[in-house]
Amino acid sequence: MTTRSESATPPALRHLIGLEHLTAEELTGILDVAAQMKEVNSRRVKKLPTLRGVTVLTFFVESSTRTKMSFELAAKRLSADVMSFTASASSLTKGETLIDTARNLEAMAPDIIVIRHKCAGSPALLARHVDCAIVNAGDGAHEHPTQGLLDMFTLREHLGSLAGRKIAIVGDIAHSRVARSNIFGLSKLGADVHVAGPATMLPPGIEDLGCTAHQRIEPAIEGADAVMMLRIQRERQGNDLIPDAHEYHRFFGLDAERLRLAKPEALVMHPGPMNRGVEIAPEVADGPQSVILEQVENGVAVRMAVLYMVAAQRGLDASRSSAE
Repeated sequence: MTTRSESATPPALRHLIGLEHLTAEELTGILDVAAQMKEVNSRRVKKLPTLRGVTVLTFFVESSTRTKMSFELAAKRLSADVMSFTASASSLTKGETLIDTARNLEAMAPDIIVIRHKCAGSPALLARHVDCAIVNAGDGAHEHPTQGLLDMFTLREHLGSLAGRKIAIVGDIAHSRVARSNIFGLSKLGADVHVAGPATMLPPGIEDLGCTAHQRIEPAIEGADAVMMLRIQRERQGNDLIPDAHEYHRFFGLDAERLRLAKPEALVMHPGPMNRGVEIAPEVADGPQSVILEQVENGVAVRMAVLYMVAAQRGLDASRSSAE
């Protein structure tokens, strides 16, 4: 990867709260930096000095496997110091407010806080009350911007330009922050986004975000360049919105037969965790068209890019030469 002295300064990114208000140019800028970061991850020594002396705090109030580990690995590959916050062992369990907790953490001088929270709007709230950079790692059913970015990055690697490409997103649209970030991002890059799910899982006005909505899976995936399946998020539902998992799979599960409705080379995607046999059949999840593990791999590069860019905006990037 080239250094700042060898290339143009990356686009300014003070915080990353969501993709809704980013422009197509800003999205493309992040993806371009991520492509450079992915090259670093293919080296024998997967390390850059870029964020040496920068402290990244992963502040996860909601459980996570892929996102938390991906952010921490990304920070370490950029030579940042990493602190990890565990909500279950914190003063949040004693009634301390989110803002008070964040201010106490800020007193320890982190430069970047990566936050995941069950309440929508939490990252934006913190950004108004602390001085360090805030990166949203998922807030309620609002947005999951780095997941949207890594999905777009994966699609771009396989499809090139996303303009005019039909991308189907199927499942629990109403409770999916991944769906929202992808709708915002993909539509800005010119993709034709279609969403599908049971009527109980399609929020009113979803088409206003930049997509076409269907209450059947077939028209959504017909002729699609990529099909992204989402799990049913029971933890965000007040009541069960479907009769049972078997019934859901019968009408909305992606199996080999349904996949044939998409283009022959259509990509199969899933943000994880997967419920095999519910939203996706095992033979499809593990089949030749699946790029699910590529999404995980690309998540590290995308999160490296985001951390680098918010640090660069604040003048925190320390590297002056490429890692050998």
